[in-house]
Amino acid sequence: MNKTKKVFKIFFVWDFEKEERWLNQMAMEGWVLEEVSFFGYTFRRCEPGEYILRLEMNPSEDYRRFVEELGAEYIGSIVNWCYFRRKAELGSFDLLSDIDSRITHLDRIGRMLALICLANLIMGVTNSLDQARFGLLNLLCAALLSYALGRIHGSKAALEQERTLHE
Repeated sequence: MNKTKKVFKIFFVWDFEKEERWLNQMAMEGWVLEEVSFFGYTFRRCEPGEYILRLEMNPSEDYRRFVEELGAEYIGSIVNWCYFRRKAELGSFDLLSDIDSRITHLDRIGRMLALICLANLIMGVTNSLDQARFGLLNLLCAALLSYALGRIHGSKAALEQERTLHE
């Protein structure tokens, strides 16, 4: 029986919750995340349900240490996305446990996307005016990032509405 397996899968930035659910489903099936790379996940065999996995966009070294003090292991990161796992026997493991922390997380994602989108838009317009080859590619990236910003904004608006209902 294989003790490790590698899976290539694409998740978009607005699908981070879907990615987290998939990683936890893999852990429930006895495959815990061991390494992460762009579109690549390396899993190793574990007891089904032994681990809970979480991911969050937060590049702070202090934050990583804080999560590790909660008994979690830092697996790795892609750009600013950090991946953690913790033994399920230690109890619930939620990094974004309330509406305000989830809204703050979406703000962090939105700021990063906005900066990258703006940079691609500026490069795309500049390259298009200079008739450079990559101008269209930058503009396409800016369009995709604008779509991602819209998705993140929609999620944030829904959370803000939910918060208003609970107040």
